[in-house]
Amino acid sequence: NSTIVYNKIILLKNIGGYFMPTTNIAKIKTHQKNLVLRVAKGHFATSSAHSNYYIDVAAQKSRLSEAKAVAQEICKNHKYSNQIIDTILCLDGTEVIATCIADELTKTDYININAHQTIYVVTPEIVNGSQIIFRDNIVPMIKGKHVLITAVSVASGNTAKAAIEAIKYYGGEVVGIASIFATSETCGGLEVNSVFNPKDLPDYFSCPAHECPLCKEGKKLDALINCHGFSKL
Repeated sequence: NSTIVYNKIILLKNIGGYFMPTTNIAKIKTHQKNLVLRVAKGHFATSSAHSNYYIDVAAQKSRLSEAKAVAQEICKNHKYSNQIIDTILCLDGTEVIATCIADELTKTDYININAHQTIYVVTPEIVNGSQIIFRDNIVPMIKGKHVLITAVSVASGNTAKAAIEAIKYYGGEVVGIASIFATSETCGGLEVNSVFNPKDLPDYFSCPAHECPLCKEGKKLDALINCHGFSKL
């Protein structure tokens, strides 16, 4: 980890210190091939918070080699856990990553006890802005199943908590949350297994708009961000 952090600090210094245009994405490398964190530093707003980093996960969600690398890192914690995972619920467009996780967990060298020796990969339907529902033909993949939630990031945790409530409502059991980036090790009373965390970005913050230190300094927003990407202002 010390080597990884060292490389990240050097890279962040090389890209110019404090604030950078949102189109300049820096790659922060790790010990594993194809496993990188892409970030831009600035002043960003989501629907519920402000942050000083935009974390670009487009490649991890779309490029097979990077999705596999993320999946392998996440699955390290599951290899000998005897944890049952029947279904993976994909938030934030993480279907490719979730499929790679399912592929890893069903390999012969993983201990994954479930009834049918396979894993469902499903995407929730979101209505009225935030309410999660499952259609009748999808419910059997949730009801009575042990469900792992995958997400791009867990910061405020609002989306993950909504998913937890929906899974419980439809009769499923949530066994954990896996994400590329997370600011907390738990969410909704469940463990969050993330590839990257604030230790990888020591000065990272995410907070309500009225508490944002950049707003208090009079710095304008660089972009609006969500799981799909950013819109530069």
